[in-house]
Amino acid sequence: MNIVWGSLMLLVGLFIFISAIRKSEFIIYKLLVARSKILWGDKAHTFLAVIGVLIMGLSSLFFFNIW
Repeated sequence: MNIVWGSLMLLVGLFIFISAIRKSEFIIYKLLVARSKILWGDKAHTFLAVIGVLIMGLSSLFFFNIW
């Protein structure tokens, strides 16, 4: 079961990271940017890129059954 959660988290992190790099116009990403602009302002895309990398890193804990 942990492999499923690890893979799902990896895909979500990858989606957020790639969308942040490309500054995507996809509706889900636009909602994430709108929420993060409240706190981060113009650096919302950079913040989301870092969060995407962190989620991908944490997904390895689930994938390798460490957590």
